[in-house]
Amino acid sequence: MDAREIALKVLNEVEGKGAYANIALAQELNRRALQEKITNQDRRFITELVYGTVKTGATLDWMLSCFLSRPLAKVAPIIKNILRLGMYQLFYLEKVPASAACNQAVELARKYGHAGTIKFVNGVLRNAARCPEKIIFPEKDKYPVKYLALKYYHPEWLIERWVNRLGIKVCEDLCQANNTTPVLSVRTNTLKIEREALLTRLTAEGVRCQASKWTPEGILLHEHPSLITLNSLQEGLFQVQDESSMLVAHILGPQPGDFIIDACGAPGGKTTHIAALMKNTGKVLSTDIYEHKLALTRENAERLSLSNIETKVLDAVNLGSMYPLKADKVLVDAPCSGLGVLRRKPDSRWRKTKDILQDLPKLQAAILASAAQCVRPDGVLVYSTCTTEPEENQNIVNSFLQENPAFSLEPAGQYLPMDKKTADNMLQLWPHIDNVDGFFIARMRRRN
Repeated sequence: MDAREIALKVLNEVEGKGAYANIALAQELNRRALQEKITNQDRRFITELVYGTVKTGATLDWMLSCFLSRPLAKVAPIIKNILRLGMYQLFYLEKVPASAACNQAVELARKYGHAGTIKFVNGVLRNAARCPEKIIFPEKDKYPVKYLALKYYHPEWLIERWVNRLGIKVCEDLCQANNTTPVLSVRTNTLKIEREALLTRLTAEGVRCQASKWTPEGILLHEHPSLITLNSLQEGLFQVQDESSMLVAHILGPQPGDFIIDACGAPGGKTTHIAALMKNTGKVLSTDIYEHKLALTRENAERLSLSNIETKVLDAVNLGSMYPLKADKVLVDAPCSGLGVLRRKPDSRWRKTKDILQDLPKLQAAILASAAQCVRPDGVLVYSTCTTEPEENQNIVNSFLQENPAFSLEPAGQYLPMDKKTADNMLQLWPHIDNVDGFFIARMRRRN
């Protein structure tokens, strides 16, 4: 099956069945890696086609409308995705010849459409290739929100919010960062191997990699074959985890023998990191409301040879009544809008609405308040999210501290590993500034 046809298959899963692009793509690539020969070049091209087409979705639709005589909504879904794939190649992939983009789109239309759709797809894409001047973006000075939304493929409600809060220049920088392809990062399982040894091992397995400058366990994978083909993964020598996410466990500061609760722990990235920092001693209780997600935590723990993790199906808002003053440390990695990780989840920007920033803070505050009841005197409470919005971050922590005078804020920046220490009381990382995922971390201590 041609790379473009594989990409189309994934796009149809996303568009027609509501699948998440990163999950649908990974499943398809892994399946093909096991069943047939698929080159690294093909895998990279398919990934670029899927992520790029999904990410630029609303902009591609607007561009297509410049060449259509009927509403795009009336075009059959699979033909619409063929057009989007073609437009993405024409205007965003310089190395793909226009003739190849058009011809391959026509072949897909021939396979999945009929004579009329073949002519339709051919006419639209060749017209776009010949007359790109028909695409005129709004003037930046007069219509900054509309311009930035179309130019950098973000929803207008989010652009308007960031322009008002950060200014046009910073908003533009942030959008550009969100549109970059992030490097995959993994965390060394230090119970089994040192980072330098893992770097050597990965290199021997055909991975181009380097050590992270943010965490002592982190490794950046710049080029790699399908991860499921790596023996080092199967042997539990590493865990896929973002660099900024790895910082959370370091700021929590787990010690051997601790009893630690990870209140929203599945699928286990931070849970297993905490357990490893505890040298596989003590106990980490990882809770979640979904058993199937906790099953992933147990699978990761087994692969990594961690035996100090216990999982429990539990709504985190009920934690306090079940483990009052029992835990040395508690992590609340709260469910959030995920607006700090848009570059990793290309469809995420289009799935969210402004209502999410009104609904989620209520849940986040309730989970934090309940989890705090589990912290023993002189124990530590860490609150983290993968978002950049104050309603979910600073506002939650400040309100909690006002209502819970037994807790005081500690400078989270002072607990960063390596040479990254800062004076920040609450740590906010940004993609366009720090070149990592947008992440928020606050550390608090219950008075003794």
